[in-house]
Amino acid sequence: MKKENYFWAMRNYDYIFAGTGLSALMTVYEMVLSKNFSDKKILLLDADLKKTNDRTWCFWEKPNGRYENLVHKKWDVAVFSNEKYTRDLDLKPYQYKMIQGLDFYKFVFEIISAEKNIEFFNQKIVSFQEEDNRVFVKTETEEFSCHKLFNSIFNPKEILEQDKYPLLQQHFIGWKIKSSEAVFFPEKATFMDFSVAQKGNTRFMYVLPFSENEALIEYTLFSKDLLSEEEYEEAIKDYIKKLGIKNYEILEKETGNIPMTSYQFWNKNSKNILNIGSAGGWTKASTGYTFKSASKKSKALVSFLGQENDFRKFHKRTKFWFYDLLLLDILAQKNQVGSSIFSAMFKKGNPSLIFKFLDEETSFSEDIQVILKCPKGIFLKALFDRLYK
Repeated sequence: MKKENYFWAMRNYDYIFAGTGLSALMTVYEMVLSKNFSDKKILLLDADLKKTNDRTWCFWEKPNGRYENLVHKKWDVAVFSNEKYTRDLDLKPYQYKMIQGLDFYKFVFEIISAEKNIEFFNQKIVSFQEEDNRVFVKTETEEFSCHKLFNSIFNPKEILEQDKYPLLQQHFIGWKIKSSEAVFFPEKATFMDFSVAQKGNTRFMYVLPFSENEALIEYTLFSKDLLSEEEYEEAIKDYIKKLGIKNYEILEKETGNIPMTSYQFWNKNSKNILNIGSAGGWTKASTGYTFKSASKKSKALVSFLGQENDFRKFHKRTKFWFYDLLLLDILAQKNQVGSSIFSAMFKKGNPSLIFKFLDEETSFSEDIQVILKCPKGIFLKALFDRLYK
């Protein structure tokens, strides 16, 4: 078949989304809300039907956010602990919120199913390539073409093959338990508890209580290497015992592994292919939080689509990228100092200012207020090393 005939034989779209994770679905949702894309053919491709509650997202924001109707639980107070002190953090004007993955998937797919110009195919993508100002996408069963492709399929190979930017992982196993003993405080989320043994890493417990007897308990690390499943679960068992719980049942288990890197993903963008989500560096590198960052970037992307045609112009690097890079440089070289860095920041720091800083919404003078709470020597060394690397 001649190339031109082959092209016309396949199905053609204006936009194709390779993967239907958080960032892709948020972007499609923003496109629908804008009402500016009803004349565009849009295709979503994924081997996963998104029919299970495969994850939860937590984030802090002010009341009445974009996805308020999906919030499963929210907390006004967060607890920070280490082996020496515990501090209740008044989050006002923020709240710490949880959204369950399945609730989000159902909500967005219900919205887009009413749009005649949007299709979803349950197919695994094999490859895609840009050619003659179009992008050709191949699945295991079909081939498609489009003007613009949004890729959210994360490939760690390109990061592992370079050494300019460190790659850490936020990895964890969590148990949702129901205990006989009423030990939890449902109005307080334990943001970080560094009282657990660090063992040369940055390790902490993360607890989201739903009632006095029910909570999600996660053993989390910021480090390069994963642990055995047994090591995570033994740490959770020890922590449960430390809380004074003798009788409990495990309701659910979850596991996660989120890349933490300041690698410049956007350099891989082309005129017609944009990497989004973890594949595009949309995860907050220094914390592993994704939901709020993806929400902001999806809105910015939809606005960009109304003004520009070249995806290489989308990304704008900010000062926060460099701040994150310095922290990751430190943790990559001295992974055991994470507890001391976060402890110094939260011990006397203004909680609302810290969360505003982590949301990348602070002025330079506010940045300095937060940064000065951190150990100065280690950050100055990281700055010097990075500038002269």
